[in-house]
Amino acid sequence: MRLALCLLAVLLSQSSFSEGDRVVSVAGAQLEKGKILPRVQCAAHPDQTYALYLPSNYAVDRNWPLILSSDPAARGSAPLELQRAAAEKMGYVLAASNNSRNGPGQPRLEATEATLNDLKERVSIDDRRIYFAGFSGGARFSSQLARLCNCGAGVLLNGAGFSNGQSLATDNPFPVYSAIGIADFNYSEVLPLQDALDKAGYPRWLRVFDGAHEWAPGEVMVEALAWFRIEAMKANREPRDQIFLDVQFSEMRRRAEGFEQAGDLLAAWREYRQVAATFESLADVSPLRYKADALTKDKSVREALKRERNEFAEQAQLSGEITSRFDPSGEGSAERFQSSTEVRDLVARLRSKAQQGKRSDQFRVYQRSLGGVFIAAAEAGNSALDQKRYESAIRLFDFATEARPDSEWAWEQLAVANALGGKKKDALRSLERARDTAADKPGFARWLQSESSFESLRSSPEFQALGRAD
Repeated sequence: MRLALCLLAVLLSQSSFSEGDRVVSVAGAQLEKGKILPRVQCAAHPDQTYALYLPSNYAVDRNWPLILSSDPAARGSAPLELQRAAAEKMGYVLAASNNSRNGPGQPRLEATEATLNDLKERVSIDDRRIYFAGFSGGARFSSQLARLCNCGAGVLLNGAGFSNGQSLATDNPFPVYSAIGIADFNYSEVLPLQDALDKAGYPRWLRVFDGAHEWAPGEVMVEALAWFRIEAMKANREPRDQIFLDVQFSEMRRRAEGFEQAGDLLAAWREYRQVAATFESLADVSPLRYKADALTKDKSVREALKRERNEFAEQAQLSGEITSRFDPSGEGSAERFQSSTEVRDLVARLRSKAQQGKRSDQFRVYQRSLGGVFIAAAEAGNSALDQKRYESAIRLFDFATEARPDSEWAWEQLAVANALGGKKKDALRSLERARDTAADKPGFARWLQSESSFESLRSSPEFQALGRAD
């Protein structure tokens, strides 16, 4: 993995699009501007495609910053839909592979390399302003790219922190923008990460939005891309625009004051601190430092921090009570069947609590705990599939569908496990549920026809009917 990332770093270091002030000729003229292109085929690797967005004022006579996103399910257009308005406003090129997905690292790196190589030939990119962005497992992968290749101008971590086991080395700190939903099960990971980033010298920004484990909404993307521009100006990666800086400083300061006026003193404390850190060398931040210092001593802030830590501990206890009962080893037996029924009941009860419509701290804890159970079951199920332990994979993906009955992906994985385990009727039932939950019915039909696990089902009339789904 490290060798592949080093090779990627070489690719980026050789991908300069300018010679002095002269921009090297690129073939971007034939690409439509101001519109998301969902499937651009890589010329050198026809099996690799990526989604692309060029701002409506894109021109080849200047170099443009790039946001290269990684979606955990290889939905290239998904992040671009959310980033589009920000990119149009701020002047960014957007791209995301349709092949890079959660799983083994090598295919992901190959997809990233193919995308970057193709972009190098087609689009005028500023190689000093290449940013990696990712959601969930895509965030962890993006952090690896930014850290190990020493080539990223910054990284947007959405719904997760750094790759598991990755240290915060201090030799080349890069800007880190973290976006996390208030009900995200990784909230308890991303919040403490901010202090670690501060200590390691990484420029950082945190935005908590109203949501669960999902890509951040468009307004958060606007803030993220604006913050990247501020950090680029501080690092002399782009010319300083004082009007832009003044506007951003004013908006960020007003947001911090808004939190304080609304009585959310913990959010205000965090906001004052990060605005002051961002504009330390750009504006007079002494009033903001004063506000942050005063709130540090405020009893309500200390109590809010304590409640937050208690929430993290309760989340770990609730999700651990269930995940500790997972048995991903061995094949089924009467005892394991009984245990599986108990686990399903526990998951169902937790889901019932998480669905209660009360917007309270306790409600968020239930939501985060349920999300943690879902992802733990999904990851263990994937591991069991990789090791061809199909009975175990079936049990684990069954837990995942109990936690998230609306997850098309979980039903698809359960169908794959059932098909590989020789349970054709169960596979067909799972596929019916996957089809019913699919937002993109044609996309589901394409996946159904391309998934090699279903070879034993293809002659079935029920399977063929699913393939004709609208």
